[in-house]
Amino acid sequence: MEDRHDQEEIYSQRIKAGKRTYFFDVKATRGQDYYLTITESKRKLRDDDTFSYEKHKIFLYKEDFAKFLDALQDAVEYVREELLTEEEVAELDRPRPTYDNFEGEKGFNPNRSDDNY
Repeated sequence: MEDRHDQEEIYSQRIKAGKRTYFFDVKATRGQDYYLTITESKRKLRDDDTFSYEKHKIFLYKEDFAKFLDALQDAVEYVREELLTEEEVAELDRPRPTYDNFEGEKGFNPNRSDDNY
């Protein structure tokens, strides 16, 4: 089994969403097998008024990309078509600012435990 430090990160994107931040990271194993990690980081207030970060991670392997994308698209379409009002759909369709892309940024690591996430 490969050591986590041997995995090469080749693409990163961060999306801020209120108290949550999502990280999309493409990585490669030593054998050049590619996979995606999706990390949700949520800022939590502790009892002592300091912050901590709760993280949840999904590992998505390249052979599952198409199935995952199809299922995600189906779920989003269902919500848009069956559950939302026309006004809510219009709000979803409104142009949004471009998110910061951290591809290749030195020192960027969504797995670190400091309070930057």
